[in-house]
Amino acid sequence: MTYSINGVEIEDTFAEAFGMWGSRVIITAVNRKWAREAASKMTGFATSVIRCHCEGAIEADLDQTPDGRPGVSVLFFGFSSNSLAQQLIDRVGQCVLTCPTTACFNGLDSDEKVSVGGQLRFFGDGYQSSKVIAGRRYWRVPVMEGEFLVEDKFGVRQAVAGGNFLILGSDPAVTLQAAELAVEAMRKVEGVIMPFPGGIVRSGSKVGSRYKFLKASTNDAFCPSLRGVVDTELPEDVNSVLEIVMNGLDVEPIEEATRAGVQAACIPGIRRISAGNYGGNLGKFKFYLQEIMKKACF
Repeated sequence: MTYSINGVEIEDTFAEAFGMWGSRVIITAVNRKWAREAASKMTGFATSVIRCHCEGAIEADLDQTPDGRPGVSVLFFGFSSNSLAQQLIDRVGQCVLTCPTTACFNGLDSDEKVSVGGQLRFFGDGYQSSKVIAGRRYWRVPVMEGEFLVEDKFGVRQAVAGGNFLILGSDPAVTLQAAELAVEAMRKVEGVIMPFPGGIVRSGSKVGSRYKFLKASTNDAFCPSLRGVVDTELPEDVNSVLEIVMNGLDVEPIEEATRAGVQAACIPGIRRISAGNYGGNLGKFKFYLQEIMKKACF
């Protein structure tokens, strides 16, 4: 039996996600502009762990922060705690320490922690100092502008990456509009990020390629220009597909974000909502679209 929302078919399929490690970084500054400036630089080139070695994006603007200043929370994900730690050290060091007025704090309570400020302190060339407050150590690193305050250790934990859904539309304009509405709704969910540009992916991929040196290649079954050339998954009235990919600190935020995003995307001109999976062979997490959306009815 077909299940639909606002006349848009929700396909009986699942999104396939996999485990990664996640961390939350809090950046504060004299105002929101500079906190976001550091955060945007820190999350640059962090769309896919395959080539970028991590995935990250701004999670939210914050009014309550460790030092009482305007702040931004950023989520980062990596394949291991060690690789994630190195990305945090490199990105905080190059993009936050260098940014005027900023400070940087751990935003994730977790049993496992990695040294970030404890490594960046050496930039102080012996003039750095530390203080323990409520059991947490902070480093003050002298810089030309004044001092950079950074927490010693940052929490890391096992997380979920690769949650997704596909928006199949009648034309590129309406499909983009639906995707934008989806991302806007999903950004209200705590503990989730969409790491691709604007939260949207135009170049969905499949595992493997006819070229042996590539791990992934274009998802030809969902490319409108290849209809009639490949075994297509697209109905005749679908001429554009966009994907929303999300990472979360746990399963529940991804389910909540999927509900919010799919609901927002079901506008006139959208023909179907689907999801990307590899037959259950890639990751242990399966997000069944119809089950998730039916929960919204209760």
